[in-house]
Amino acid sequence: MSIGETLAEERQRAGLSMTQVSLQTRIRETVIRGIEADDFSACGGNFYARGHIRSISRVIGIDPEPLVAEFDAAHGGAPQPVSAMSAFEPEQPLAFRERKAPNWSAAMALALALVVIYGIVQVVGHDRGGERRTAQQVAGTPAPSPSTPPKSSAPIAEAPRTKVEVRVEAKRTTWVNVIGDKGRTLFSGTLHKGDEKDFTAKKKVKLVIGVGGSVNLTVNGKDLGSPGKGKGVQRLSFDRNDPESA
Repeated sequence: MSIGETLAEERQRAGLSMTQVSLQTRIRETVIRGIEADDFSACGGNFYARGHIRSISRVIGIDPEPLVAEFDAAHGGAPQPVSAMSAFEPEQPLAFRERKAPNWSAAMALALALVVIYGIVQVVGHDRGGERRTAQQVAGTPAPSPSTPPKSSAPIAEAPRTKVEVRVEAKRTTWVNVIGDKGRTLFSGTLHKGDEKDFTAKKKVKLVIGVGGSVNLTVNGKDLGSPGKGKGVQRLSFDRNDPESA
């Protein structure tokens, strides 16, 4: 079976259309159609063709490396490693900051100062309490007996939520896009089976899920299960009052 036939068969098995794959990979639908027909001329060169094969394979949930190896064998072998290949990865690489050694001397000095201040407050408070009790005994006034405050029969109002909390747990490989307040992208990429991610926003969280029923959602602490089971792309939106208003 050729590269294109394999990609077409696995895409159909994943229940995705060419349009859905195009949206998730940002590869034009005409290019995907050509690749599935083993026509890589619209890719713009072997370098881009390899990247497209990898992106499409990950969205439909298969290992891209055997197909890339087959492409290299048919098109003159694999190239030397190039850092620009990371541009085709669905997730954005994280920038790691250099970790600085902790300043233990400053930390110990701060801790000692806090202990001294706490001791002074305790001693001063204790002395003032003793003076008040002594004055009451001299005047012949008995110390007030402790009393239990009356219990209020009115129900305590639940504090309003100040943010939206959404947890996504992947049941199978799928593409997910998460948008927070003011259209800010919180996540865009592929989740694999067992992956979990938490997202928060002050007012609203919007999700686009590539395959219905592919993830479990927990919104503001309540399990919503797997929305859209047996359907295609799911577009969902939650605010601080959900899931009651969902």
